Amino acid sequence: MFEFTAQRRVTYGETDKMGYLYYGHYAEYYETGRVEAFRSIGLVYKELEETGIIMPVLELHCNYHKPAFYDDMLSIRTMLPKYPDGVKLYFEYEIRNQEGTLLNTGNSTLIFFNVANRKPVPAAEIMGEKLAPFFT
Repeated sequence: MFEFTAQRRVTYGETDKMGYLYYGHYAEYYETGRVEAFRSIGLVYKELEETGIIMPVLELHCNYHKPAFYDDMLSIRTMLPKYPDGVKLYFEYEIRNQEGTLLNTGNSTLIFFNVANRKPVPAAEIMGEKLAPFFT
């Protein structure tokens, strides 16, 4: 299994009238987790996009357990529980506050997609050798 934990602080502008992290922002936190997890193994989203490869989200599920508040420092644990086969990548997420309290869990499915020919690209072609050490 591949996993990485990123940190992100809740900003004032991300909170709602109740002072909670607005529910719609959790997908952005998942994205932060994915981007930083990939960066940690040398796969940079921006560089992928420059080669014509994008990663659209096919599915997203989000479970709210407890609220996050303004100025909380959140840990976003991003996990790839199995080696990608085919074109889909399945991620799982856990978001915890600075006390370690579990606030949110979720998962998403993405694909690698070639913009030029509008076709999916096997995940192994893009990141196979970078992920292989985590699944041996």
